[in-house]
Amino acid sequence: MFEVFKAYILQRATISEEALAQIEAVSRVRKFRKKQYLLQEGDVCHLHAFITKGLMRTYSVDDSGNEHIIRFAMENWWISDRESLLSGQPSRFNIDAIEESEVVVFEKADMEHLTETIPAFNQMINNILNKSFVVSQTRIHESISTNAEEKYQNFVKRYPEFALRVPQGMIASYLGITPETLSRLRRLKH
Repeated sequence: MFEVFKAYILQRATISEEALAQIEAVSRVRKFRKKQYLLQEGDVCHLHAFITKGLMRTYSVDDSGNEHIIRFAMENWWISDRESLLSGQPSRFNIDAIEESEVVVFEKADMEHLTETIPAFNQMINNILNKSFVVSQTRIHESISTNAEEKYQNFVKRYPEFALRVPQGMIASYLGITPETLSRLRRLKH
């Protein structure tokens, strides 16, 4: 599984074998069954996780028991709760596996050490964080400025694989629409 992560790194940065060995030495491989948690609401997040296989989501549950999905992540994507990770405060979110998943995880302190001692790795992580910020900004803008049909069309266009792999009820939650509205939009599309 680390080989998948190594290939990911080498596509994005020029890193020596010595540095790769240093990265591998502090990484751990974890496997998750469907619906198994990487993080539960109320726990402090202390991991950076890179998905090598599978599909995961980040979500909260309101007082009525409704799920509000803020993010999906699949192979070659990172997942974590940055707010809890950086603040050390309990998380407001759950992260669990939608499919059986395999991830490479790094403890917060280990990731900080890697980014301090391997400049190319640090640059790669900064590039990923910058792209993540842009994606979040786009998502916020679309959530407040587009209608349900536009949200769904943008989702399918931007994330065609999620549209195929994620259950429809979860897509509706992510888009902030009802499952019935999503079903109607899907019928109109076909």
